[in-house]
Amino acid sequence: MPEVVFPLDSTKSFTEQSIVGHNRWHPDIPAAVQVDPGDVFRVHCREWFDGAIRNDDSADDILNAPLASVHVLSGPISVRGAQPGDLLIVDILDVGPIPQEDSGPLAGQGWGYTGVFATNNGGGFLTEQFPDAYKVIWDFRGGVATSRHVPNVSFTGIVHPGLMGTAPSASLLSTWNAREQRLIDTDPNRVPPLALPPLPDSAVLGSLDGAEFDRVAAEAARTAPPRENGGNQDIKNLTKGSRIFYPVFVDGAKLSVGDLHFSQGDGEITFCGAIEMGGFIDLHVDLIKGGMQTYGVSENAIFMPGRTDPQYSEWLAFSGTSVTLDGEQRYLDSHLSYQRACLHAIDYLTKFGYSDIQAYMILGAAPIEGRLSGVVDIPNSCSTVYLPTEIFDFPIRPTKDGPHQINPGQGVPRATA
Repeated sequence: MPEVVFPLDSTKSFTEQSIVGHNRWHPDIPAAVQVDPGDVFRVHCREWFDGAIRNDDSADDILNAPLASVHVLSGPISVRGAQPGDLLIVDILDVGPIPQEDSGPLAGQGWGYTGVFATNNGGGFLTEQFPDAYKVIWDFRGGVATSRHVPNVSFTGIVHPGLMGTAPSASLLSTWNAREQRLIDTDPNRVPPLALPPLPDSAVLGSLDGAEFDRVAAEAARTAPPRENGGNQDIKNLTKGSRIFYPVFVDGAKLSVGDLHFSQGDGEITFCGAIEMGGFIDLHVDLIKGGMQTYGVSENAIFMPGRTDPQYSEWLAFSGTSVTLDGEQRYLDSHLSYQRACLHAIDYLTKFGYSDIQAYMILGAAPIEGRLSGVVDIPNSCSTVYLPTEIFDFPIRPTKDGPHQINPGQGVPRATA
């Protein structure tokens, strides 16, 4: 096993650990550990809500989830010799759940969860159709996920970090905060909000304290969106065997990682839409000196995906176009066309006995493929959702005999404000 450079005790909260990570982006958060180019090492990661979500049949914990505290990230990890303008090479050698023999009933120890946030607490991709809070528990066995809340479906996980990235420079951080605030100012009272400005409340900033903590907390960026440093990209194929090339903006690069997922569909459409868990990730790092200019990677990471995806051979695909539910034509709106494709898939699955929220959870957690299939044929963009038929234990394709009817089981726990 590689050396564990960022250990976590499953029985303790994030801020009680021997090495405390962070939940904001800022160049002045001190590095927690240092590694050398060429090193191989292991990092432990907490589930993104730090154990706030329980393995039960109530969605009240999702309804009251502490969004101001996310994401709890392991890091920053300084890479000796990394300088602004370099490319940091990160190889994902292995990634997996918390071993079940560890103590403490945390997500990742044989189970994980998928949630839908209520609209007034962040919502999701289809928040107009699903405005309340829901939760699904998934059990892991032999790399396969099943759920008591969504019967007759099982699939192999594509375990991956939802969030990994380098620290921004002071200039880049200022750019983020300014451009996101301009967006917020266009509709400051929108629910859910258009963006999340710096928030000192619930900030965790590694070893910082006192006046320096207060200054950084007031400036530091929230971790919710993907940005030029990588960040919360939620790319399901960024799994074991992947190689990522991250821009370096500060000395040491200050790499951080967290928000591990057991599985996810393209788009993570329920927002808390992957199967969230805590676990470990084994990494190898190296540097390309001056690589940002050499390869034209001035912003946003590039990557080579791993080759460990589940081998599904049959798919049922659903398409959507950029026309709203009430018939309004939009011009090449790929976001809308992907929503419509997802809604068509959900409607289809309800014909077999699933509730609409069960179908929504399947699309968020299972390894569906989402594609921009047409972006030039004005006025309609076309997006498609590919659903692997082999994840179901009954025939899912259309036949002359009509849809096979399943027992929907106990259903998905729901909480309302």
